[in-house]
Amino acid sequence: MPKPVALVTGASRGIGRGIAIELARTHQVVATYRGNREAAESLREATGAEIVQSDIGSAADRFSLLAHVAEHIGPIDLLVNNAGIAPRIRADILEAGEESFDELIATNLKGPHFLTQAVARQMAARQTGRIVFITSISAFTSSVNRADYCISKAGLSMSAQTFAARLAPEGVLVFEIQPGIIRTDMISKVEAVYEEKIAGGLLPQRRMGEASDIAKAVRAIADGLLDYCAGQVLNVDGGFHLRTL
Repeated sequence: MPKPVALVTGASRGIGRGIAIELARTHQVVATYRGNREAAESLREATGAEIVQSDIGSAADRFSLLAHVAEHIGPIDLLVNNAGIAPRIRADILEAGEESFDELIATNLKGPHFLTQAVARQMAARQTGRIVFITSISAFTSSVNRADYCISKAGLSMSAQTFAARLAPEGVLVFEIQPGIIRTDMISKVEAVYEEKIAGGLLPQRRMGEASDIAKAVRAIADGLLDYCAGQVLNVDGGFHLRTL
């Protein structure tokens, strides 16, 4: 019996790579990458994943990606919208320019929104499927030196909720995972700062998250353990979201 198909975007490194490795145990994984061919090839060798170069922010690339999957792999059973980028330069909100804003909105919000729209149509026609949006604690936590990133993630969070409401009656379940501070390349330059803050009490659970922590949450969704939880937001953040006095 063929394995179910999981499409994981932005899977060459970081959180996406961790998710792809976890899902490869049970799924035929299609992993996208934008530029890091070497990392993508190593993922393919380690897991047997099908790797596809794709800029999720490009409509043409999204069309080509889905055409490739339909022709060579089969219907998508699980979509994990993970692809995302940080600002190239952290700039104060009073100084940040439109170029960075446009780039982050295209990759972090517009791309996954319209990729989901295309995949959701296929899933709705089959009356089955699961979709996961990987957003961020930045969806509800402002950072004045990367407003563009926060805005893109807040928008993606609402995209997830809207798709969840629309698709639940069609038998398609949508979930959002909000990672906290996760040890990836994205935070490598400020990792020491975060470690110091965590030690000082920033997180109730006194450790930084790992990609495997996010992958375990995706695993629960993939295995159907949350199938009566349409639209659920999973806070995988060491308790950061808790409000305490």
